[in-house]
Amino acid sequence: MIIDCHGHYTTAPSAHTAWREQQLQAREAGRPEPAYPDIADTDVRKSIEGNQLRLMLERGGDLTLFSPRASTMGHHLGDLQASISWTQVSNDLVARVAMLFPEHFACVAQLPQSPGQTVDACVAEVRRVAELGFVGVNLNPDPSGGHWSAPPLTDRYWYPLYEALCEEQFPAMVHVSASQNPAFHATGAHYLNADTTAFMQLVQGNLFADFPQLRLVIPHGGGAVPYHWGRYRGLADMLGRPDLNEHVMNNVFFDTCVYHQPGIDLLLNVIDPTNILFGSEMVGAVRGIDPATGHYFDDTKRYVEAAALSDQERRAIYSDNVRRVYPRLDQMLAARS
Repeated sequence: MIIDCHGHYTTAPSAHTAWREQQLQAREAGRPEPAYPDIADTDVRKSIEGNQLRLMLERGGDLTLFSPRASTMGHHLGDLQASISWTQVSNDLVARVAMLFPEHFACVAQLPQSPGQTVDACVAEVRRVAELGFVGVNLNPDPSGGHWSAPPLTDRYWYPLYEALCEEQFPAMVHVSASQNPAFHATGAHYLNADTTAFMQLVQGNLFADFPQLRLVIPHGGGAVPYHWGRYRGLADMLGRPDLNEHVMNNVFFDTCVYHQPGIDLLLNVIDPTNILFGSEMVGAVRGIDPATGHYFDDTKRYVEAAALSDQERRAIYSDNVRRVYPRLDQMLAARS
């Protein structure tokens, strides 16, 4: 079974995204939020069948962990109440996808984060989506949208959320949203900066001593981390931290959202295969065809197939690791078999 740990609803019906614009305009004008539109099942099906589902099946995938579109989480927009409302309707729409296509999609939630606010609303949403059958969440380490005003991930500010995640057996993918800082292109800079920054925060701190059951997925191949693995090992030594495999890598995992063969090969040469989850983020940041290969950049299964891996390592990356990191997913799949 091939499980893609990194999928977003980038093709959500236009009525959903239009409501977000109307919501923000209404709150800016001091008016009540508009009623959320009645989106038909046929519109949800149409948005998936010709996009994520078609590509998944064409490329040989089976199931995708599916969350709201990362770039439109927009935690820097509006206020906390706007984020709560937008988060709930976005998560509910993802839940409908999984309801309509239960064999192919499992739900991952966005959180109602807002700059300068506590994580109480996030904890409440974790509890809510756990009841809806979700298997994990996306956690934005920078709700400010590129200005990095939030405490580091190792700060006690985040601890109530981590407690809830552990209680619900939810891992978190560390994933920022859009950038409002013109110095940071969203997908080319802000996303990869965030992946790298989050890892260094974990190296500097000692988070997993307090939360040994917490599991964090750093997407996009871990940002710059695999390429500079020697630097991070050296910094850990200079900071008096244990070896990275003991200090961080029992709890941290990277995905394969790296869009060329040399990048995947580097990732697999540096990072133990037990810490790598298959992911594509297809219909996402890079949607075009690579003129050098004639294949889609985000067809990451091709790279994993071509890599120098044993059958056991490839199976771990495609399925076993994801099921280990996402216990609720494993329970769901075990109940089906």
